[in-house]
Amino acid sequence: MEYYCFLLLWIYSQQLGFHDCFNIDTKKYRIIKGPKQAQFGYTVQQHVAAGGEKWLLVGAPYEMNGAYQTGDVYKCSLSKRTNGNGCAKLNLGRISLTNVSERKDKMRLGMTLTSNPKDNSFVACGPLWSYECGSSYYSTGICSRVNASFKFSRTIAPAFQRCETYMDIVIVLDGSNSIYPWYEVQAFLINILQKFYIGPGQIQVGVVQYGEKVVHEFKLSDYKSVEEVVKRARSINQRGGEETNTALGINTARSQAFKHGGRRGAKKVMIVITDGESHDSADLQQAIEDSEKDGITRYAIAVLGYYNRRGINPEAFLNEIKYIASDPDDKHFFNVTDESALKDIVDALGERIFSLEGTSKNGTAFGLQMSQAGFSAHSLEDGTLVGAVGAYDWNGAVLKETRQGKVVPPKLSYAQEFPEELKNHGAYLGYTVTSVVSARNGRLLVAGAPRFNHTGKVIIFTLKNSGNLTILHSLKGQQIGSYYGSEIAPVDIDGDGITDNLLVSAPMFFSAGLEKGKVYIYRVTELSGASCAVFVEEGPKMQAKAVMRVSVY
Repeated sequence: MEYYCFLLLWIYSQQLGFHDCFNIDTKKYRIIKGPKQAQFGYTVQQHVAAGGEKWLLVGAPYEMNGAYQTGDVYKCSLSKRTNGNGCAKLNLGRISLTNVSERKDKMRLGMTLTSNPKDNSFVACGPLWSYECGSSYYSTGICSRVNASFKFSRTIAPAFQRCETYMDIVIVLDGSNSIYPWYEVQAFLINILQKFYIGPGQIQVGVVQYGEKVVHEFKLSDYKSVEEVVKRARSINQRGGEETNTALGINTARSQAFKHGGRRGAKKVMIVITDGESHDSADLQQAIEDSEKDGITRYAIAVLGYYNRRGINPEAFLNEIKYIASDPDDKHFFNVTDESALKDIVDALGERIFSLEGTSKNGTAFGLQMSQAGFSAHSLEDGTLVGAVGAYDWNGAVLKETRQGKVVPPKLSYAQEFPEELKNHGAYLGYTVTSVVSARNGRLLVAGAPRFNHTGKVIIFTLKNSGNLTILHSLKGQQIGSYYGSEIAPVDIDGDGITDNLLVSAPMFFSAGLEKGKVYIYRVTELSGASCAVFVEEGPKMQAKAVMRVSVY
């Protein structure tokens, strides 16, 4: 913003014949150096610490933290007593979200840096922060809010969504004497565990084995990776037992296993594997009803080896297993000829679990999965506004994070200004975000979309914490490829707290055979609208050109 303020003053001085004026010291300057490989200086902000000491905040989006190129922010003292450069890394790249399988390498923390002069806090963003869901990585972006004393305050991640694979799975394993051979059952257990995406923010697995009694082989929270769970499964021995108390196994899993390490909000899945009718069938109805009340999805597998080896009709057994399985049976019920055939259903069982439980019913979730929220950020009185250029197939979006939670406007809010037929153009809304203050209407939000229809667009809008977004007006670029709206700066010339001008850049504007760029200066008025003066470079001077009228309110 300082650059544009300087530019505006320089333009006025040239037009009016005044002396040149600057808001930077060209004589007693100070050089502050940092690591080139970290892109030290990519962003810079002034900061006043809690005690009044003045600092510079310097973004370094390629900075290393351990083995990962997370990016970071440096604080550089401006005190004359400071020896050397007086810069220290804040190590914001080490901050992590809990219970998330995150990927922080190349997250570009420090690419976005914005200060809040009201409380001297600041926000630093890494728009390429990603997390793992199943076999995919989603780059939703993340920001950190830091207070005036350089202490981490809170994480800002309005585009983050829980994984569809956020599940607690309990396997209820029949280990009675009739199961034979055990190693086939154990091989099935290992194979299905290897299909699961086990990790923070994704799947947890627990195993109970039952016969006459029930034993917790391991709990949901015991192991954090596929490798750990498989290693433990290899050591599970058959417990045996003359009876098959399936109702007891199900009820123990429901009332105990899902509570030992279970997570709030995780989908509950139970897999029951048995080879015979239960000896406590009178208790099955209650066990299934209680499981339904607890929201547990049940997959049931009937192993017919015992029946086939003895020539017994399995009809009653199959009906019982179908009763145990959730409806509909064709999605939740399996039967195999014997223990060795269990390996044949591993893929089908895994696919059914993920197709049923892993499908998002909320289209918004998928639309934000590659949003890169934090590509731009702007501090507001009640939270932080962030641009999400990758949302909705790169049409972009604006999101907000408050202390009460995230604010995500519905996709339909943008439909009029960003029509569906132009969706393949990738508008990049949220490339930059800011706000203007009107004496009549208070604070209005502004966002740029430099690739809209290839010419660019700026929208002026309001955003309620309920998620209601209303676009009041739009400004359009004039030239294809000019990147109109890639930078926006409000200017309060007289310091009265009301925005006088809105500057919009088109840095790739082409004229006279060169890519010279252009700055559009909009004068905000309280009358019928705002007048716009366009300044273009012509040789060594800046010349004002034609004025157009646009309605802001």
